[in-house]
Formats: sequence, structure tokens, C-alpha cells
Amino acid sequence: MFSRKEKKKDLCQIVQFWAKSLISFAHSLTLHWERRKKMDIISQLQEHLNTIASLAFNTLGTLQRDAPPVRLSPNYPEPPITKAVEDDATDLAEQPKLMSAELVKAAKQFDALVAALPLSEGGEEAQLKRIAELQAENDAIGQELQKQLEAAEKELKQVQELFSQATDNCLNLKKPD
Repeated sequence: MFSRKEKKKDLCQIVQFWAKSLISFAHSLTLHWERRKKMDIISQLQEHLNTIASLAFNTLGTLQRDAPPVRLSPNYPEPPITKAVEDDATDLAEQPKLMSAELVKAAKQFDALVAALPLSEGGEEAQLKRIAELQAENDAIGQELQKQLEAAEKELKQVQELFSQATDNCLNLKKPD
């Protein structure tokens, strides 16, 4: 027969083994999900389109807000020049240049992403076939992940039970079986 100490030691080793196994499995699932989180090209295009729209909106708003008054016709009197306009003349000249440079940079990044898009070969029928293949692959991977998740939950319950037994035994709250 095994002594009480040997049973506790064996139980603690089992708990450690299951805990290490569970941690390893969780780590592999985490790596898998991190790879899937990376943005695809379409998502990047949407993000850059939002950036371009925001930059254009801010550029036009800034120009509208900060532009000095201009006489629309020789029939109208010259608009008054305020002290703030005189002080900010150098800033006003540089600001549109900086904003337009940012807008051009964002447009170039968008163009680069568009150029990176794969060319569609075979027309709409080939694309629909490819979509069906990818959907089937996605379904298969989803089922595999579901099975792995169920197995991990089962292992977790086992580890929790063993851990509970080990802590009870270590604390002498419950006599070992």
C-alpha cells in the first residue's frame, strides 16, 4: 500500500502535469487566434479610406476656419485685417502644406494597398467557387476549434477536480481515498 505522503506526492505530480498540459494547450490556441487577428487587405483599405476622409474633412474645416478674409469683387470694400491674422500668417501658410502632405501620403498608402490586391482570375464564377471553397475550409476549421475547445474544457474540469482533491489533501481537510 501507498503511504499518505506518497499519495499526496503522486496527486500533486498529476495536478502539475495537467496544469502544464492545459497551459501549453491554451498557449497554442492563443497563438492561433493572434495570427487570425491580423488585418486583411480589405480591412486595411477600409481603415485607410476612413483616414483619408478624416484628413480631408479636417483639412477643409481648418482652411475654412483659418483662412483670412478675401475681397470677392472690386465693388466690395477690402475686408479688415485683424491682428490675429497678421500674427498667424506664417502658420497659415505652412498648415495647408502639412495637411496636404498628410492627405497625399494617405492616398499613396491606399494606392499601394489597392495594388497589393490579388487579381481576380476566371471571372465571377471562379470567384464564387473560391468563396465556396474558403467557406468550407472555414467551417472545417471552426468545427476543429470547437472540438479542441470542448476537449480543453473537459481537461480543465479534470484539472480543477484534481486540484481540489490535492488542496483538500494538502490542507488535511479530507482524508485521501
